[in-house]
Amino acid sequence: MKYYLISGEASGDLHGANLMKSLKREDEHAEFRYFGGDLMQAEGGTLAKHYSDMAFMGFIEVIANISTIYKNLEFAKRDILSFNPDALILIDFPGFNLKIASFAKKQGIKVLYYISPKVWAWNQKRVLNIKKVVDHMFCILPFEVNFYKSWGMDVDYVGNPLLDAIEANEIDDEFKIKYNLNVKPVVALLPGSRIQELEKVLPEMIAVAEQFPEYQFVIAGAPSFTKDMYLPFLKNRDIPVIFNNTYNLLVNSRAAIVTSGTATLETALLKTPQVVVYKGNAFSVAIARMLVKIKFISLANLIMDEEIVKELIQSDCNPLKIGQELDLVLHDHLYRTRMLINYDILAEKVGESGASERTAKLMVSYLRPHEIDL
Repeated sequence: MKYYLISGEASGDLHGANLMKSLKREDEHAEFRYFGGDLMQAEGGTLAKHYSDMAFMGFIEVIANISTIYKNLEFAKRDILSFNPDALILIDFPGFNLKIASFAKKQGIKVLYYISPKVWAWNQKRVLNIKKVVDHMFCILPFEVNFYKSWGMDVDYVGNPLLDAIEANEIDDEFKIKYNLNVKPVVALLPGSRIQELEKVLPEMIAVAEQFPEYQFVIAGAPSFTKDMYLPFLKNRDIPVIFNNTYNLLVNSRAAIVTSGTATLETALLKTPQVVVYKGNAFSVAIARMLVKIKFISLANLIMDEEIVKELIQSDCNPLKIGQELDLVLHDHLYRTRMLINYDILAEKVGESGASERTAKLMVSYLRPHEIDL
């Protein structure tokens, strides 16, 4: 069959690539066309647009780039019709993807949504629209099943695909030697994969590094960025940037400072104690605080429904407070141990690996019910 996938950011590229790999096992003649990134491109098919042209986060940022977003939407619609897929697979990225879902539904194209929009966080009535435009929803967070059920919508819980990515990662025993990190203990910095995150968060992280000279701070480079994009922030400081090896960096780190997003859950599942930070456009964050109805912003805390990792947001995202929290994570044995115990409980809640495989089997079974025996 022909599959058109749309992913709009780095995490979606990762999950899209793993899903494509699993779909090829279920449907050996699968054809792919997609909005995605380098990881999806490595699985074959045709890259129609790279996510680096699409990743805008925040109300002000979206408004500032509205022309580009509109052009991307119109291109996607034309491209989908030209490809004429058996199914459209949308991966998270709701602001864009729900508009595409509505368009595709009107064209009679099957719409499969992988990784639910965070409709439980704000404006929950959006579920009513999702019921109209999405044929099958595949959720990766355990509490989402009951949420959708409360709105009269049946969904499939497939587990979290991050476990697939972590399981597929090859541990490099020579990692520290390879990157000359074998002297001081390491603290990983994960500033995010959007340019505005780099501009807002990375300077605060780098300022924290100056408080801990006995540690080696290392930046996990986003796949959509180049080394040159980090240099203006570093200003000749001894902070290496390592690309395409974030999991090994986290495994080899004593702690991490992580921008809120998928990476907070990855860090927790890899059992690296962390401090979660976030800073964005002040107006965008103020609007978000009025609209969003959740207690936490990090996935680790959301899944546990309690603060197991500290969240330092906006004005709290400053070198002093981050440094104080990092000191606890690094040097307070009881504090650190409690976090690691909570990580173990979190891992049990998330479940087992195999989300990509389960999702692929279900997708093909829904598209070809007479051919697949689950």
